Amino acid sequence: MLYDALVAESRRNDSLDDVRSAALDRVRWLVDLLERQRTEFRQSMGHEHRRFRVVGAATQAEIDGRLAACADEEGRAAVLCLMLAARIDDASLWQYDAEIGSLIARVRGWTPDEVAVMLLRATEYGMGWWFADSLGSALDAADRLDADGRRAVVPWLRHAHQELMDTTVGASTRASLARRLRALLASVDQAYIPEGLIPADAPWAAPLSDRAKTAPTPELASFVRHLAGLSGPRPTRKWRLTCLGLAEAASARDLVADVLRALAEDDPLCSGGNGAHTGWVHDDHHYHYLVHQNDGDLARGVVWAAALTGGPAVVRHLGALALRTGGLGTGVVTDLKLAGAAINALAEHGGPASLEALSRLRSRTGHRALRKQLDTALVTAAGKQGITAEQLVERSVPDHGLAPDGSLEREWGGHRVRVAIEDARTVRLTFTRPDGKTSRTAPAALKDGFPEALKEVKDLAREVRGTLSSERGRVEALMSAGREWPYDEWCRYYRDHPVTGTLVRGLIWEFRDADGEWRAVAPTAELPGEPERVRLWHPIRASTHDIRAWRERLVTERLRQPFKQAFREIYLLTPAEEQTGGYSNRFAAHIVHYRQLYALFKERGWQANFLGRHEGGYDGRARAEFGDGAWRACFHHEPATDDDGGDAPEHAATDQVRFERRDGRRWREAPLAEVPPLVFSEAMRDVDLFVGVTSIAADPDWTDRGEDRYAGYWRTATFGALTVSAEVRREALERIVPRLRIAGRCTLDGRFLIVRGDLGTYRIHLGSANVLMEPHDAYLCIVPSRGKGDGKVFLPFEDERLSLILSKAFLLAADTGITDKSILTQIERGA
Repeated sequence: MLYDALVAESRRNDSLDDVRSAALDRVRWLVDLLERQRTEFRQSMGHEHRRFRVVGAATQAEIDGRLAACADEEGRAAVLCLMLAARIDDASLWQYDAEIGSLIARVRGWTPDEVAVMLLRATEYGMGWWFADSLGSALDAADRLDADGRRAVVPWLRHAHQELMDTTVGASTRASLARRLRALLASVDQAYIPEGLIPADAPWAAPLSDRAKTAPTPELASFVRHLAGLSGPRPTRKWRLTCLGLAEAASARDLVADVLRALAEDDPLCSGGNGAHTGWVHDDHHYHYLVHQNDGDLARGVVWAAALTGGPAVVRHLGALALRTGGLGTGVVTDLKLAGAAINALAEHGGPASLEALSRLRSRTGHRALRKQLDTALVTAAGKQGITAEQLVERSVPDHGLAPDGSLEREWGGHRVRVAIEDARTVRLTFTRPDGKTSRTAPAALKDGFPEALKEVKDLAREVRGTLSSERGRVEALMSAGREWPYDEWCRYYRDHPVTGTLVRGLIWEFRDADGEWRAVAPTAELPGEPERVRLWHPIRASTHDIRAWRERLVTERLRQPFKQAFREIYLLTPAEEQTGGYSNRFAAHIVHYRQLYALFKERGWQANFLGRHEGGYDGRARAEFGDGAWRACFHHEPATDDDGGDAPEHAATDQVRFERRDGRRWREAPLAEVPPLVFSEAMRDVDLFVGVTSIAADPDWTDRGEDRYAGYWRTATFGALTVSAEVRREALERIVPRLRIAGRCTLDGRFLIVRGDLGTYRIHLGSANVLMEPHDAYLCIVPSRGKGDGKVFLPFEDERLSLILSKAFLLAADTGITDKSILTQIERGA
């Protein structure tokens, strides 16, 4: 009998036993109807289910009619009965939300004991959504209690709040229920902070916990409740004004600053002890996270409170928090909501330091959603200042207090410490002892006597390296923009900047005088006349004669550029691309190492979905913006047809390249003929890089695998026609080889660099850097070492493939000195 089972289950040996029993007795008729309904349901699962479905509908109609006729007292008893009867059994889920909601909406006269029964029963439901629905109904009844009634149910309200904070439910649902619970508790005791509102085990929340324990006040409780009430990504104006007032009343400015610092710097939590997946993630698997999902509202409230009440020092912690929770390789799982709050707070904070932090974050953030948020923040901040987002970025590059030459010096205890930008990729930290001797490691006297100062200068060097790296990427991206600057503005934000200027002074720039003619000027050269406008030189706008002259000059004068500019590849529309119209197949049908390709996407700032055996994992699209964000290229790729690897394919096949034009907030596909030449060339250059670096044709070990997969492609691609990038490499070698000590042994012949050794003659392909041995074109496998070259040969730009070709040339020109047995064995067989 259902009635007997419910009566037995309702006895908990607590003060509410009589309330539960009385409710069941009061609506015994309802218990009988529920039992009949369940019996009919079980019968409907047999052969005569259609007839029993009709009978079941009649029983439900009878239940609805009787409930609708209930007066207040009987209606309240019915609610308690339905909540006690709700359960999952071997037949079905018995839930009565509709009936309970209808009754609570109209019955009156709730007693504290009845509300307590509802609150306690709600916390007993095992599933989060069920608990949340039932708790909402219980709170509807609790809202109708008077002050004394609310005071009587405080223990159950507190218990419900703690359960809510420990239960997985939807974020918006939790936020709504938590606000209601906290409001009810605050109406009884303004100084009370509900247990679980401040996470007890989170290092970042320790300052809040300590303050709540040692100096509890109504003002502090109101402030904490307000912080935890922020459920959206950006607070309203009312929330901000209230926050400022509550922070002042609670003297909490320093408190939230401490919590923000802890979020940015203190140790994370481990999922093994308290995580969203604790309980069903087993074995040794674990992850680290910063804020539990149930505490996200409080953490975001702290971020905004710190931004609203803090001074300049808060900017560094906001930037560090955004990077920590929104980037890769930080040691904690991504928290997009928390990172987004920090980004929005930085934009709201304003000021040069905040803008610098936003710019730095954009250069170091690869997540698509966060990059969009950063773009929006920068556009908003720029609009407030009446400039473009691009101008804001270039005006917000930090100088780190460096002198115009990119250096900074400090002296402690007779020791001089110097941080200096040496070239486009190197920031050097040098220590000079009192006796004048220098070293790159800190002397013991500084480590022991000035540890804090030493840490600060090392942190500075690391920050300068980060800025230099991001600026190198930003300035190179200008190659597709075609932007122009007033000369004075260019001097201020580019040439004379201690970080950006290091890069600028190694590049070719064009200057326009009053006569309107553009003139290109070499790095470090004096400017002619009085320029009015400046733009970055690109070979696509220059004549063949001028390009060759610049390349010759760089090699002759040993001028190494921050990135490939004079030797930059040029990609123009081909007749085949003019015919296809909307896409290019120039780099289609290549077989590439997929994980290497995906990593290169990230390195070059392209956004791509990850291929694999999941929905959407068979159609790869890598996208990147060009032309100051006005255009977007899309490189299609897919798992290789016969690749049956694990979660991610070992190899991928490349496909089309398409272009899109920005149209407001949307992107619309555009014909290739409409794509600006600068944009087309720069996008195709990246795609050429992707294919050239990751193709199996560049894998010297491929033929040793004993596999027939893609053997035809490997042979064709590894020694085939040169791509545009390989052609540029050939032109560079035409200038470099005659200056080498092995020049007499080397000859350029079409696609190959011919090297004559004493044991044989070798042909190094200028695209793949793979080697054939004459006279039978036997393949010679030479696996490059992982270390970098010795740098003795001057190269006008950084190119790993070019360095590899030259290192192989030096090795093979002196083949009698080779000691590697595997290489010698191949040479003997080839001869």
